[in-house]
Amino acid sequence: MVTASPHFPVREGWLAQVEEEVIDPAQPIFDCHHHLWDRPEGRYRAAELRADIASGHDVRASLYVQCRTGYDEDGPEEMRPVGEVRTILDWCRDQPHLPAGLVAFADLQLGAGVQPVLEALVAAGQGRLRGIHNTTAWHADPAVRSNPRPAPEGLLRTDAFLEGARAVARTGLCLDVWAYQSQLGEVEALARALPELTIVLDHCGGPLGIGPYRIDDPACFADWRRGMARVAACPNVRVKVGGFGLSVMGYRYADAALPPGSGQLARDWQPHVAACLDLFGPGRAMFESNFPVDKGQFGYRTLWNAFKHLAAPLGRDERDALFWRTAVGTYGIDPTLFTTQSGRTLS
Repeated sequence: MVTASPHFPVREGWLAQVEEEVIDPAQPIFDCHHHLWDRPEGRYRAAELRADIASGHDVRASLYVQCRTGYDEDGPEEMRPVGEVRTILDWCRDQPHLPAGLVAFADLQLGAGVQPVLEALVAAGQGRLRGIHNTTAWHADPAVRSNPRPAPEGLLRTDAFLEGARAVARTGLCLDVWAYQSQLGEVEALARALPELTIVLDHCGGPLGIGPYRIDDPACFADWRRGMARVAACPNVRVKVGGFGLSVMGYRYADAALPPGSGQLARDWQPHVAACLDLFGPGRAMFESNFPVDKGQFGYRTLWNAFKHLAAPLGRDERDALFWRTAVGTYGIDPTLFTTQSGRTLS
């Protein structure tokens, strides 16, 4: 069932009211999680991403994550997501590093039968396919919803999903997982069952701030942190740090007359970011933009400034790990993009 978008609408005029100087402009960045789409509620294609990237930070490459863009309209249902890979490569044909890699959709409920789909995706990706992502975030409370096509309950627990994920590992791909804090036990079980599979846990493991949750409730935070600690004990799991503009996290920056500054964002996010770094370490954590989903709440320059505030106490090697090295190693991206002196490869 398709429902209205749960995301805050992007308002360019509202975002333009606040413009900051770029902090540490020489820091290389790999934006390891963004989407592209052309929908009735808004357009965010290669040109729009390039405009955000050109706002001042040294973003040298990116990773596209599936969002049902450009599926084939005919043929076997399970093969239609291959159209998304072709569409994104066509949209971005003039920018070889935008994206440098793609995370696509393959229905892991097919179990071992997903293998032909994975092979078709790899072929369509022309060397850029890096992972698979399924819609798995679910909560019993209908207020907790982050996808216009909500997942059914329990996908991460099924035998079919486990076999499909095993096929992902055999194919040499990562599995991106978006799950709420209430599902972290399922993520842990999946990681322990498939130690050969690299799992990337999206958006800080889904801390919640709506429905029965409050993002500033100590009990809610403690519950999330306990679940994250169990997941972090699995060495095959990485975490993407970001997604704070998602409506399910409970922040309401979009309601204010002015967009937030990076200092406010850093203060608000510090407890969750510090916990992720304490549990996973910079060697298994990576900053992400989650644009344009999060763009309804803050701008691209402001977001990366906030991450730079949060990373400021760390040493250069740890900062590089968070801004590019961990994600590049996880997804098999060419590291020389980030080790040369001259940046701005996407401007």
